[in-house]
Amino acid sequence: MKIPKTMKRLCKFCKKHTQQKVAQNKKRTASSLSKGSKYRARLRGEARGIGGHGRYSKPAVTKFKRSGAKSTKKTDLRYTCSVCKKMSTQASGIRAKRVEFI
Repeated sequence: MKIPKTMKRLCKFCKKHTQQKVAQNKKRTASSLSKGSKYRARLRGEARGIGGHGRYSKPAVTKFKRSGAKSTKKTDLRYTCSVCKKMSTQASGIRAKRVEFI
């Protein structure tokens, strides 16, 4: 996927269209110790317990359908405003094998 290095888009801080630099970040996985994690909620006793509560002892019938991980990652683009120098993130990523800035 080819993306321009700079593009004109709305800056939510300046409230007007400005020239913005585009940079790509690595997608970070959620930490088990982050504030809203299920693990920490279980330690506090607020989330459901650990395990299947005896219900899911047999494997799923359609187990053969779940065949491996996805081959692509979603893009994580960051836009830096040239006027106020503030950074905003992309609303939703697009799946792409390779991102190239032109």
